Amino acid sequence: MDSKVTAPSSETLRTTNVLFCMLIFLSWVFAATASVSYDNKAVLINGRRRVLISGSIHYPRSTPEMWPEIIQRAKYGGLDVIQTYVFWNGHEPSRGQYNFQGRYDLVRFIKLVHQAGLYVTLRIGPYVCAEWNLGGFPVWLKYVPGIAFRTDNEPFKWEMQRFTYKIVDLMKAERLFEPQGGPIILSQIENEYEIVEYEIGHPGVAYTQWAAGMAVGTHTGVPWIMCKQGDAPDPIINTCNGFYCENFIPNRNYKPKMWTEVWGGWLMKFGGPTPYRLAEDVAFAVTKFIQNNGTYFNYYMYHGGTNFGRTSGGPFITTSYDYDAPIDEYGLPREPKYTHLKDLHNAIKQSEEALVSTNPIIASLGQKQEVHVFKSKSGVCAAFLTNYDQQYSVKVRFGNGQYDLPPWSISILPDCKTEAFNTAKVRKKTLSMVPWSWGFSWESYNEWVGTASDEGSFVVKGLKEQVSVTWDTTDYLWYMTDITIGGDEEFLETGRLPFLTVASAGHALQVFVNGQSVGNAYGSYETPKLTFSGRVALKPGVNKLALLSSTVGLPNIGLHFETWNAGVLGPVTLEGVNDGKWDLTKWEWSHKKGLEGEALSVFSFKGSSSVKWTGGSSLAIKRPLTWYKTTFDAPEGNEPLAVDMISMGKGEIWINGQSIGRHWAANKATGGCGKCSYIGYYHETKCQSGCGEASQRWYHVPRSWLYPKGNLMVVFEEWGGDPRGISLVKRTT
Repeated sequence: MDSKVTAPSSETLRTTNVLFCMLIFLSWVFAATASVSYDNKAVLINGRRRVLISGSIHYPRSTPEMWPEIIQRAKYGGLDVIQTYVFWNGHEPSRGQYNFQGRYDLVRFIKLVHQAGLYVTLRIGPYVCAEWNLGGFPVWLKYVPGIAFRTDNEPFKWEMQRFTYKIVDLMKAERLFEPQGGPIILSQIENEYEIVEYEIGHPGVAYTQWAAGMAVGTHTGVPWIMCKQGDAPDPIINTCNGFYCENFIPNRNYKPKMWTEVWGGWLMKFGGPTPYRLAEDVAFAVTKFIQNNGTYFNYYMYHGGTNFGRTSGGPFITTSYDYDAPIDEYGLPREPKYTHLKDLHNAIKQSEEALVSTNPIIASLGQKQEVHVFKSKSGVCAAFLTNYDQQYSVKVRFGNGQYDLPPWSISILPDCKTEAFNTAKVRKKTLSMVPWSWGFSWESYNEWVGTASDEGSFVVKGLKEQVSVTWDTTDYLWYMTDITIGGDEEFLETGRLPFLTVASAGHALQVFVNGQSVGNAYGSYETPKLTFSGRVALKPGVNKLALLSSTVGLPNIGLHFETWNAGVLGPVTLEGVNDGKWDLTKWEWSHKKGLEGEALSVFSFKGSSSVKWTGGSSLAIKRPLTWYKTTFDAPEGNEPLAVDMISMGKGEIWINGQSIGRHWAANKATGGCGKCSYIGYYHETKCQSGCGEASQRWYHVPRSWLYPKGNLMVVFEEWGGDPRGISLVKRTT
């Protein structure tokens, strides 16, 4: 039998067009009538109360190529919402010059979340903290005349409002708020401001009121939140951040109980151990929050990612921002945490109808056991059986059943009968790093030690604060001066070397005399300031003193942290010259921003060809201020990659011209690492690993940054290392 295709009739086409137009109209009507509101029980989306499970994923801390898979893993893990900050300094690096490309393509990120069927909480801030450079503020903001950050200060409020409106208007233009048919259901203004408000008093209170009014005045159509802000003005919802938030109470009885940061891990710093938090403890904290009327919680972080380039703050925050998150730095599920929390989310969702319908009835099941029962008028029921005993498992009776409760655990019964989840029952699985390639063929290029006569330097009397010179376009600033020694100086006759002392506001310092390294010093996360002290070999005549100061991320938290300083500010003294003490602080000093290698872009393909590299037996080993380069082909497969830097000191790494961040494998973790238990309440100082080892050994290399062949890796080494020990590794399950 012959078959043929018949063209649709005109009437059919007209009918199809009418139906299509009706669908468009109905979708427009739905979008126009979509709404987000709240009551004392929950956030309501289109009139329906929801238990919302959220996770923080920061778009600049991964690559656009990674976003779809990370978002899908988050959805598969049981999330409803993706929460992210908006990073002002990434989007407006120079005033009025905006960047919404690459890792800063905020619109693309939000649209991918929407395509996955998830909601968004947009934490505009624009102060974010986040262990991010200067808390997300652009450096140029520091130098706006008369400015003071985060207070009742007109220049700051003007700039903050301008950027907030820029983001809100962009979201509106792209129709990304829920009433427009988009995924954004909540926005946040400011961030953990309450402690700052308390410290500065009335100007802080006035600023809080202003910020709240300014945010509400943007008319986004969705509620605004303020985290850790007990006096958040209506209609803004105040929320909790912390390791535990079950006892948090909103500041008005008509606001829902929300937990914007469930700290499922902790930040990592150079010189510190690796913090972690057991899956059992995270699950217990979340379940306890839910059984105490909580209906929105967000994991900080759900995927931590990487502080690429020079984006880490602190100072001294590591390049890795893994945060012991359910999805690790490389985008892979961290087990058992990922699956354990996925099972928890499934049990909560099965209980949702009961949870949003009523408050729990609490009853005793024993001396240290209790039950929270949620039962709606329609008969929907969910129960949470809790054992607060920290030593013993118990059997409890509830309804017609008997249930085994391990120590310090909660069981969820979504139908008040069948146990769907217990916080203490965990399946085990781990990830590992697998070596892939050693034996790179390295070449080296020696950075020049600065001298007072260098091109591009300038001379002033005294010492300039570092960021005011560099504007944070580089980690490095040279301070240089000449020390002239007469032939009759006493120390030359006795052989006793003079003693040099250099005080710096931070964060790391190298000292060179006549082109030779005489030592270094560095601060720490707790104490960024440092002092170098040591004897130095001077000769009769002119001696060249060069101090290379480097920053390790700018502060991201504190009271008026925009006023904090970096660099060599003195005093700088020299003792033992004619039995006297010379104060060099007020001498004339030459200042030079950055390194020659940076100016030449030797980390790029074009720039690397502009200098002469040496290899083979001439390769510089364990020499300060040395650039290294190699080429390699991309490994087969799709496993995430990292560079093992265990043989190196301190510096920065580039792949094909893009910075993957600062490396500092020579900085060993100090402190006590004890056995971590989920029994009782979480203790950050106990749950640590890696004491005595490198704070960070592996550095993420995004697959999307690689070519199949001929990839360029460049490493700048400040203190001296051996590149022959560098290897490429695969992250595998």
